[in-house]
Amino acid sequence: MTRVCVIGAGIVGCAAAYQLARTGFAVHLVDAAGEPGTRTSFANGGQLSYSYVEPLASPATLRALPGMLMSRRSPLTFRLRADGRQWRWGLRFLAACRAGAARQGTARLWEIARTSRETLEGWMRSEVWSFGFERNGKLVLSPDAKTLRRQAKQVQLQAALGCVQEVLTRGECLQREPALAGGSARFCGGVWTPDECVADSFQLCRELVRSLRGLGGTVSFGRPVSGFVRDGTRIMAARTVHGDVEADAFVLATGPDAAALAATVGLHLPIYPIKGYSLTLPFRCDARPRASVTDLGRKTVFAPLGGRMRVAAMAEIGAHGLAIPPERVNTMLEGLQAVYPGLCDTDAPLPWAGLRPATPDSVPIVGRWGDTNLFINAGHGALGLTLAAGSAVRIADDLVKYVS
Repeated sequence: MTRVCVIGAGIVGCAAAYQLARTGFAVHLVDAAGEPGTRTSFANGGQLSYSYVEPLASPATLRALPGMLMSRRSPLTFRLRADGRQWRWGLRFLAACRAGAARQGTARLWEIARTSRETLEGWMRSEVWSFGFERNGKLVLSPDAKTLRRQAKQVQLQAALGCVQEVLTRGECLQREPALAGGSARFCGGVWTPDECVADSFQLCRELVRSLRGLGGTVSFGRPVSGFVRDGTRIMAARTVHGDVEADAFVLATGPDAAALAATVGLHLPIYPIKGYSLTLPFRCDARPRASVTDLGRKTVFAPLGGRMRVAAMAEIGAHGLAIPPERVNTMLEGLQAVYPGLCDTDAPLPWAGLRPATPDSVPIVGRWGDTNLFINAGHGALGLTLAAGSAVRIADDLVKYVS
């Protein structure tokens, strides 16, 4: 049986390891943390946004870039550093902001997202998992008519790809989500996608690992990989302080750390971390929103996960470390109170920060590196939860071809 070492136990790595085990490989999942899903996947936005995969790089982002560079309160900020890697990434990001590149990126992301939806639902039919999954629809609110027109164009583009979405007036948004009626959020309309879902990424990681073990897979936590043992173009083992992990093939799925680890074998991945934040708060009573909501004016996600609300916001390019400035927490709380006043208990919110591993065009790097036995599964940005299952299928298909 072909041995595959999957490095990284976030949602992308856990999904890949599970799919590889289902396909018949002998899988060894390795991660530096003490359990799965504790970093970028831990408290992300919780949305399975299969039909909402427009790249961050777009003409609209390019037009807004001067304001982002000047304002520290912008939900999307660029912090320029004396970092050659950031500048190279940034130049490629600017090139990807063309309309044609954004359309192509949307189509590529949609293909992975469509596979993800089919794959995750297939896994759920064969497993008994509990991870807060709910198909409750997604409502994206536009703050002004100009933004709504741009969203309508995106809906037309995605309709050609097979997405089912509807452009709504403000009144129709309130009919879809009555919980918005008491808020002061400014929006003139929105886009409704009825088959979007929410899920707890951390809990899904745990379920994937449990099922992986049930399929005979091996899991090693608290085992950081520092490099590789090579014989020419072939990787023989992953090097760790607790001994080498030998395998016939290796899958690199370490999210924001993927670029540094790939560089140890001479592979330079165009992946750069984008910092984001979230809050998790309990609902005050049984009343809760029906749908997952994204407020484009605030670039903020509001995802009901069982008895809790997940509020996720901000994208900071050039921010390092996982410190959570108090003003970021306050901004998210202000947004929550504007959209859903009094709905949640705000006395003790659970704040979190994570680094999203982003490529310039938002399309993840999934597949075999050249003629080596190293496979890359990284660069999913803010769409890791959405794209993990589809990327896992692609990696498994590539590995089947490799060993055939």
